Amino acid sequence: MEVRWLEDFLSLVDTHNFSRSAELRFTTQPAFSRRIKSLEEWVGTTLFDRSTQPISLTAAGGKFRPVAEEVLRRLYQIREDIRHIDKAAASTITFAATHSLSLSFFPRWIRSMEERAGVLITRLDSNHAEECVQSLLKRHCHFMLCHTHASVELNLPASDFTSIVVGDDRVLPVSAPGPDGGPLHLLPGRRERPVRFLAYAETSAIGRAVEKMLARRSGPARLERVFVSHLAAVLQSMAREGRGLAWLPENQVIDDLNGGRLVPAGDETWVIPIEIRLFRANEPLPPKCEEFWSHVIGGVACHNLAAVKAKNASA
Repeated sequence: MEVRWLEDFLSLVDTHNFSRSAELRFTTQPAFSRRIKSLEEWVGTTLFDRSTQPISLTAAGGKFRPVAEEVLRRLYQIREDIRHIDKAAASTITFAATHSLSLSFFPRWIRSMEERAGVLITRLDSNHAEECVQSLLKRHCHFMLCHTHASVELNLPASDFTSIVVGDDRVLPVSAPGPDGGPLHLLPGRRERPVRFLAYAETSAIGRAVEKMLARRSGPARLERVFVSHLAAVLQSMAREGRGLAWLPENQVIDDLNGGRLVPAGDETWVIPIEIRLFRANEPLPPKCEEFWSHVIGGVACHNLAAVKAKNASA
């Protein structure tokens, strides 16, 4: 069975004339007649009564007509649907981002990018840091957003991937306030009374930065690990409930800090400065993605220039 046989069949149904249909189908009459014959052989019976002028459908042909119309209609429809999907896919910029950045950073960042690049068609897949890295390595996304720190290796070879800083943050130790307004769980803790610690799972880039900071301190923290999650939002919720101390991105907890639902649980020596980086493969990306990357670079350059001017003005 060939699709063109169905198209030939319906053309002949409309014209009742082999010569006219052959002309409309841009072929010779003998070739057109052979294709109608091939269709009849596939169906197993004669579809047209050639003894009448003009030719007419046989009973079998009349029964086959709505089937041919429906099959072609559905084929044409699914072809158009697939073409629209392909067009949308070609225009879609895909991101993988950690859960924390998906909630606290990505929405306002992509809005700021649209002010430069216009409305973007985007897709965001949220996961923990290691899965985001795997997504980029396997080319399941165009870009990856992740918190980074010099002490944490993401295992993305510089020969194959590049990145740019698109934001900065600080990871703060925070706790619910006690009756006096101070932290309910305060660093560094004591041997006889360790601080209840709400920790990240080992898959978290922030969690690894926290563990390395704790390991390098000259004065050890007395911590009792009472809860583990790879979701910063879950740790934040547990901290608000007074379940312990957690290190959380400042951008994520700023509303809780301003509202007094959380308070700093240690001085500046416990704070970890981190970067927010956008990663991509060095190989060429689809045109829309390359255009977006150019806007990202331009936006970062403008931001850095504005920062330098502000610094000089205040000097």
